[in-house]
Amino acid sequence: MIVRIARDRRGATIIEFALLAPVLLLLLMGLFDLCYRSYAQAILTGALQAAARKGTLEGNATTSASQAIDEAVIQQVRPVAPNLTWISKRLHYRNYDGVEAEPFDDVNSNNRRDPGECFTDTNSNGLWDSDPGTTGQGGANDITVYTVEITYPRLFPLTGLMGWSSDQTISASSALKNQPYDTQSAATPERIC
Repeated sequence: MIVRIARDRRGATIIEFALLAPVLLLLLMGLFDLCYRSYAQAILTGALQAAARKGTLEGNATTSASQAIDEAVIQQVRPVAPNLTWISKRLHYRNYDGVEAEPFDDVNSNNRRDPGECFTDTNSNGLWDSDPGTTGQGGANDITVYTVEITYPRLFPLTGLMGWSSDQTISASSALKNQPYDTQSAATPERIC
């Protein structure tokens, strides 16, 4: 009887399935989660780029116009990620060169600004800034960097078993120049020591 049971192969596939099924299911869930993230990222990027183009037109520098543009982006992403939370940010610069840190005199040659070193205040806030952008849409001919960050729950809650967050965060940015509907406001950089 024992010899006959040892030669019997009728239950072998169920054992193989029991060994492979968890691995296959985890692989499929990971793939679905990755595809879901990629799809949400594509929707967010497309919606943000369309909204950023609208934002460069005259009259869209107001808070209510910016809120309406933000809401248009979120309305396009919400069907894909219904339980999302979001943050939007707009920074504007006078030109594309103004995106780097404000220039300073590196007296001790350590490649970073230390207290007491003189600098050129390009955004007129009286402080040295590593990012001299000013909050808001800006005015005519200004460069606006529009960023939206979205957080939504993952498709499968199993990421907690691996120590990952149960939420997924994606973001998209667009840098566009506002339309020349007026003369660009002139800012005079000030040297501060």
